[in-house]
Amino acid sequence: MDINTLRNIGRQLLKELPLLKQKPLMQTALGVGAAGDKTFPIDKKAEDIIISGLEATGEPLTIVSEEFGIKDIKGGGKKILIDPIDGSKNAVAGIPFYCTSIAVADGDKIGNIELSYIINLISGDEFWAEKDKGAFLNGERIYAQKDSGIYLVAYEAQSPKKDIPRIIPLLSKSMKTRCLGATALDLAYLACGSISIFANPSLSRSFDFGGGWLLVKEAGGMFTDIEGNPVDYVEISLKKSVSLLAAGNENLHKEALKLLKQ
Repeated sequence: MDINTLRNIGRQLLKELPLLKQKPLMQTALGVGAAGDKTFPIDKKAEDIIISGLEATGEPLTIVSEEFGIKDIKGGGKKILIDPIDGSKNAVAGIPFYCTSIAVADGDKIGNIELSYIINLISGDEFWAEKDKGAFLNGERIYAQKDSGIYLVAYEAQSPKKDIPRIIPLLSKSMKTRCLGATALDLAYLACGSISIFANPSLSRSFDFGGGWLLVKEAGGMFTDIEGNPVDYVEISLKKSVSLLAAGNENLHKEALKLLKQ
């Protein structure tokens, strides 16, 4: 499995999904996916494209996907974490901010992720990272924010009544805030320096953030849960398991933790 395989899948997604992406509020849910969220036609279409591309490699793989669940190919092998459409509620509503996220792990933990790929399905921008080889945007090396200014904090609020008060001290110190609705893309833009800090107080699943985890790490950023604990040891599964706090560098991360403990 290499980055060219994942980029080929990305090209196929861009080719086949455009007819679906601009139909706001017209897609009826097909049911509930393996992870418990509603599955829309665009989710199913993207997943079918990705799985077909992975099967074509002929490699033994174990797919962990938001919609399908767990699927072994040729008896199973390296784990492939898939979020076919991250930000599917944006896609269904016609809001142009969503992506596909794929991560490859040689083991059962987040820390075993060795390759990740995130494609912005609106712009076509491709983010990828390889363990110990760096993070890239459209082939150019990228780095997270280097200074200590809190310019833009992005966040996720699955339960606004509970989540937003939890992170108000952090939001209040930021020059700008955004709740964009696609965790993988938030983390990708943090990896290239566009976002200073990303926070999600609610529990996330491994395929929600696995691709972004490697991007942030390889770009020089910091990535823990919202209490400051490493997420490397989080098990790869379909369950919601950990909160998220990512920052462009160690100083930003320390400041975020200090603010969140107020």
